[in-house]
Amino acid sequence: MQNDDIIWGIINKSFCSFKVNTKTHKFCRNEYNLTGLCSRVSCPLANSQYATVREENGICYLYMKTIERAAFPSKLWEKVKLSRNFEKALGQINENLVFWPNYLKQKCKQRFVKITQYLIRMRKLRLKNTKKLVPVQRKIERRERRREDKALVAARIDNAIEKQLLERLQKGVYGDIYNFPKMAFDKALKEEELTDEEDMEAEEDDEEKREIDRDVEAELEREMEDEEEEMERVYVAADDFEESDASDIEDINPELLDEIEKEVQDQPTSSKVLRNPKFPKTKPSIEIEYEMESEPTQRLRH
Repeated sequence: MQNDDIIWGIINKSFCSFKVNTKTHKFCRNEYNLTGLCSRVSCPLANSQYATVREENGICYLYMKTIERAAFPSKLWEKVKLSRNFEKALGQINENLVFWPNYLKQKCKQRFVKITQYLIRMRKLRLKNTKKLVPVQRKIERRERRREDKALVAARIDNAIEKQLLERLQKGVYGDIYNFPKMAFDKALKEEELTDEEDMEAEEDDEEKREIDRDVEAELEREMEDEEEEMERVYVAADDFEESDASDIEDINPELLDEIEKEVQDQPTSSKVLRNPKFPKTKPSIEIEYEMESEPTQRLRH
């Protein structure tokens, strides 16, 4: 059986690895301490009957220590998982600490409340978009950059050597003596096939363009021929119209012309008026209206 008073006398007056002295208070760094203070009531070493609440990975547990398990250090603390429901967890604390001192009950409940509060804050912060600070490792970055530069230089040299060997292989410098890597040979064949396909596609595009140009030229020639035919048709229609006018004049009634001439001769003063230099010499005008089958109505003045 351990004597709690003797243990506390040694811890309080002499050295304790968990004790931290300040100007105002004494603090305890033991993980099972209920309040965090170094005192007779809250010391987990100087009390054979002790209880506390701890949080592990977001889950709260009730730890209990009794005098019957003091001889077995591996089984010294009894662990009880508390429910996520706040009311149920408080009920579990009351059930497990029925005959324990009221001081331990109240402090365990206070500790459980504080733990639940900071767990809620942690969950809220995780839901928000927060900035994460990532340390910059300068030495590793410099080392990786140097390695990348060296790899680029080596890749350029390898590509140049590969090109030279392929050119010599195509020219037949080596003949059939040497066996070249299959990957490089297949790569060269694929490149040649791609170039041939590109040349074929370019030739097909040129042929399509030429066909389009020919079609456009043929259409332009057809349009020019159609325009010339329309111009010829217009010219022939004008000639027919003039001939039809002359034929219509010849078809005028001669009796009407004789009457008009007699009216002109019956006027005695008409010659004097015409001889006067103040008035210009004019001929009598005749307006004739006629209808044509296909042409609009016209007026001729003589």
